[in-house]
Amino acid sequence: MNSTARHTETPSRSVPGRFRSPFTRWPRGADAVLATALFLPTTLLEEGPGDGVAVRPVSGILHPALLLFLVAGAAMYRRRSRPVAVLCVVLGAWAVTLGSSHSTLGGMVIFALYSVGRHAEDNRWGPLGVVAAIAALTIDGVLLSVPWEDIGFGAFVMSGAWYLGRRLRLRAERAARLLTEQAAETRRIVTEERTHIARELHDVVAHRVSMMTVQAGAARMVAAEDLQGALEAMAAVEEAGRQALDELRHLLGVLRPDAGRDGLGPQPGLADLPRLVAEVREAGLEVSVSGNVQGPIPARLDLSAYRIVQEALTNVLKHSGPGTRTEVHLRGESEGITIEVLDNGRGAAVGPMGAIHESRPGHGIVGMRERALLLGGTLDAQPRPGGGFRLTAHLPTKGEPT
Repeated sequence: MNSTARHTETPSRSVPGRFRSPFTRWPRGADAVLATALFLPTTLLEEGPGDGVAVRPVSGILHPALLLFLVAGAAMYRRRSRPVAVLCVVLGAWAVTLGSSHSTLGGMVIFALYSVGRHAEDNRWGPLGVVAAIAALTIDGVLLSVPWEDIGFGAFVMSGAWYLGRRLRLRAERAARLLTEQAAETRRIVTEERTHIARELHDVVAHRVSMMTVQAGAARMVAAEDLQGALEAMAAVEEAGRQALDELRHLLGVLRPDAGRDGLGPQPGLADLPRLVAEVREAGLEVSVSGNVQGPIPARLDLSAYRIVQEALTNVLKHSGPGTRTEVHLRGESEGITIEVLDNGRGAAVGPMGAIHESRPGHGIVGMRERALLLGGTLDAQPRPGGGFRLTAHLPTKGEPT
């Protein structure tokens, strides 16, 4: 879980010293500098002879158009938060000066178009702004007798500025969406891991504790009449407690960040059923096993089949108590494994200290069904007409999760 989370950190944190432009690091200050940098050449410079650039005379600077330049330059400071409004202000100021020597707001228009593409949420305003800017450029060029190739180049630059801003916005949105998806994937993996651990805790530890509870209740009931039987029952409780501690250590090893699953020992499988049956027989169940599974089977299928049988026997012990006759039928086929667990529900009553057959429903059947579904299989559990319970699970060898 920790390794997955480390891989999904944002690039700015995972790459130390990554370059960040001033427009990203100090957006307000950078926009103020940009607005000033656009205002000064717009005010101080004009077209000179031979397509050159000349400094305006003082009389040219102190002109009513200076107010338009000030308004347009001030508007550029808000180009991120109000890009469409800024473009309208700049285009309006430019429209007033078209065809005159003060028609020098083309640079501001280019940056305003870029800002619309980069920061405007409504995509409709970008193409409209480009059309309006090209129309103003064409009118200005015709009034000033500018060659058509220069007008075409200016139109290309203006449309390219908007397109560049739009592409950068789309790329930023994709990056943000990717980070969101990675965060969601991390949460999903963590949830699955927690579900796995909770299922293992229930299947393994609850099984041992249930046996301990039943054995302790039986020992309490026979202690006065059969001391030796009580001692044997308490010895079984001790052994079950040791096994529960071993299973807990195993699961805590899974929880440790530095613990790899490869070093946690082999998981149980159907080959361990005799030991499981011997344990529940010691707890008082009358268990018989028929059928077998031939040939190698996938590890995940082997483990899930064992856990389902284990949980089914634990449920019989919980809800029916010692003395319940239980049958486990295994049938291995080419397409999977079928497990059937039947009980007659007629076990001996256990005293209050060990009685758990009247307890509220637990998560056992839910966990077993989840295991089957994760393998693409099915699980059905329902009471039998004559009393008792029937559990049937089919686990396909090459199933897909459903």
